[in-house]
Amino acid sequence: MFSFNTLKTTLLLGLLTGLLVIAGGVIGGNSGMLLGFVIAVALNFGSYWFSDKIALKMAGAREVSYAEAPELHDMVARLAQASGLPKPRVAIIDADAPNAFATGRNPNNGLVAVTTGIVKILDRRELAAVISHELGHIRNRDILISAIAATFAGAITMLAHIGQFAMIFGGRSDDDDDGGGIFGALLMIILAPIAATIIQLAISRSREFGADRTGAEVGGDPEALASALEKLDAYSRQIPLPVNPAASHMFIVKPLTGFSMQSLFSSHPPTEQRVARLRQIARERSIGSGARSIQA
Repeated sequence: MFSFNTLKTTLLLGLLTGLLVIAGGVIGGNSGMLLGFVIAVALNFGSYWFSDKIALKMAGAREVSYAEAPELHDMVARLAQASGLPKPRVAIIDADAPNAFATGRNPNNGLVAVTTGIVKILDRRELAAVISHELGHIRNRDILISAIAATFAGAITMLAHIGQFAMIFGGRSDDDDDGGGIFGALLMIILAPIAATIIQLAISRSREFGADRTGAEVGGDPEALASALEKLDAYSRQIPLPVNPAASHMFIVKPLTGFSMQSLFSSHPPTEQRVARLRQIARERSIGSGARSIQA
């Protein structure tokens, strides 16, 4: 069935393919355009079939067995059942910074990853709320488009780095009609990371609100998710998470990864807005429960 998310994914693949071809042309003329197209085709294939593996690599995560993390597996299994989803695989990032993300091309290939830091900082109720949020991403089917955005953002940034090296080591002259020369390469260095970030922004901000709501509905504890977000936001501002900046939009809160061009933009809505919405949901649930109790 052709869903709205399928349409968004198709449009994104087309847009990013065009960006890579244009970027290749600016850096290397016709040869660069051909190289950009070849890279785009490879990424189209790879980002669909291997999106989970690519995301794990970019985030520095490793998949863990039930024997390695039985309590985490049991929690994910219980909440996945409540969500009406197949149990996702589980991965861990060995990092003190508290964070989490979900990935995979569809609910049957889903994966939930958490850092070791989040398990230490959150209580069981808050951790369950965070996992419910990540299952919300899987249930809302926005994990594939997120992984594709991360893959292409990394590729666009890589092309900018190629342009930088071309400038440093001689590159092509400005009067070469086959491409943009040194000024074209300079333009790519400036604009490519910005283009990658804009793509992430277009995808990420609304989907976080959606996953918050879905997670609150499935887990039944919007106040716990609000409390968890406040803790994660506070800790993440202090403790760096060494991940590829192109993958930062996948996490439940924006990780502190050090300064980069992408750090000038926010791939997540303000935590205060998310917390306020969740507490409004909690109030509505409380009022609704009270009304049903009176009627009973």
